[in-house]
Amino acid sequence: MSLPSPLFDHLRLPVIGSPLFIISGPELVIEQCKAGIVGSFPALNARPQSQLDEWIHQITEELAAYDRDNPTQKAAPFAVNQIVHRSNNRLEEDLATCAKWKVPLVITSLGAREDLNVAVHEWGGITLHDVINDRYAHKAIEKGADGLIPVAAGAGGHAGVTSPFALMQEIRAWFDGPVALSGSIASGAAILGAQAMGADLAYIGSAFIAAKEARAGEDYKQGVVDGKAADIVYSNLFTGVHGNYLKKSIENAGLDPENLPESDPSKMNFGSGGNTDAKAWKDIWGCGQGIGNVDAVLSVKEMVEKLTKEYHTAAERMRQLA
Repeated sequence: MSLPSPLFDHLRLPVIGSPLFIISGPELVIEQCKAGIVGSFPALNARPQSQLDEWIHQITEELAAYDRDNPTQKAAPFAVNQIVHRSNNRLEEDLATCAKWKVPLVITSLGAREDLNVAVHEWGGITLHDVINDRYAHKAIEKGADGLIPVAAGAGGHAGVTSPFALMQEIRAWFDGPVALSGSIASGAAILGAQAMGADLAYIGSAFIAAKEARAGEDYKQGVVDGKAADIVYSNLFTGVHGNYLKKSIENAGLDPENLPESDPSKMNFGSGGNTDAKAWKDIWGCGQGIGNVDAVLSVKEMVEKLTKEYHTAAERMRQLA
């Protein structure tokens, strides 16, 4: 394992719950950390900006209390996701709030900045950067990121098109630092598979949309429960960046998921529906291809217990085959 110690020492399953735009809040993050996986949320979910301070305060205090009550099985760390793209006019304020609380892990997306990595390192945190190909991976490490999140084909929301096998192979040819693999991971066997490919951690988002603690509407959660890989549509119409979305939500917006026009990438807008009246993430639901393993709305604790059982079952199967 190439994970920095002691930050990840308390993981009970090698998983990061990925930051879900609009959906991830303190309730979800706290329960993920208590269950023994990294919980995370996008800074932009806290609105107005002053709420970010309140959320991190709440998460920090509740996890500290949990650790006092459970000294032999402490909570996993939490992470805050920062959108580095120039359209994010809150970045400097949000980063200052993270510095105040010395957030242990910062996940950066849509742009790599050396000064941001330096700032996080100054308060003792580490950074993981989202990448969709090997070229962007090189850039992220050159700019000082500690680790990588390869977002492979089938991941929910903004995602690349490269096979996780190819992406991990190329990255591990030159990088031996922390890697959390993203893309259609929603089962314990898939977590083990990510490790077999060379990842330290699995990066799971879509499955947690159906968690009781998630801030998704009931229709959205049920859509994840009912959905399969064939129900995912890849399009750049809604934000200007290609991503994966639930077909049902596109149909609900009055659009034909089989005939979506291309959007102008230069007019990137992460909060709108691009050239539509539907709002990305709120009306058009981000989702990955791995949701076939999600068969019920469960609490985070129940979901992690299910994943853990599947993980150990898969590991035992591999030992028998060895």
